[in-house]
Amino acid sequence: MDYLQAIERYPARLPQEIGDKQCILEYARAFPDSILTRENKIAHLTSSGLVLSPALDKVLMVHHNIYQTWAWTGGHADGDGDLLAVALREAEEETGVAGIRPLTEEMLSLDILPVWGHMKRGAYVSAHLHLSVAYVLIADGDAVPRARPEENSAVKWIPVGEIDTYSNEPDLIAVYRKLIERAGAL
Repeated sequence: MDYLQAIERYPARLPQEIGDKQCILEYARAFPDSILTRENKIAHLTSSGLVLSPALDKVLMVHHNIYQTWAWTGGHADGDGDLLAVALREAEEETGVAGIRPLTEEMLSLDILPVWGHMKRGAYVSAHLHLSVAYVLIADGDAVPRARPEENSAVKWIPVGEIDTYSNEPDLIAVYRKLIERAGAL
């Protein structure tokens, strides 16, 4: 199944998701040649994974170099339409933990996330939108993570109830909570 079919099938439940799903589908149809790449400077697809322990009581988070906060793993599709594979690859690359697997192959969140202008590798990146699909991923809760210095300064397991004491991004905290709730319902 291609990424567009997966987004079309996504069962948007919240008013935010219903609206974001419609916008993402319209934008993807308008820009089919660049929606999966950063060449689309206004908006492009990204794929993230909230990495939980098997008991769903801990989340593996990275301290992001650009945003200076604890965050989930994920990244740009960079032309890859297999968004679950993108989320899995990014999770392993960013945490150093092998054997991360999906809780389910279905995306569990669909959001449009603003990215403010910032410097990256000495170049300015203008503000844009991440058309974000997200999955819940599972890793061994005893796995020892390692930082990836070009992207993050630390990686650690955090109790799910303490996410808002680590993250300073209220909009993402709401997404994390949504994903944790949906994981628990599976």
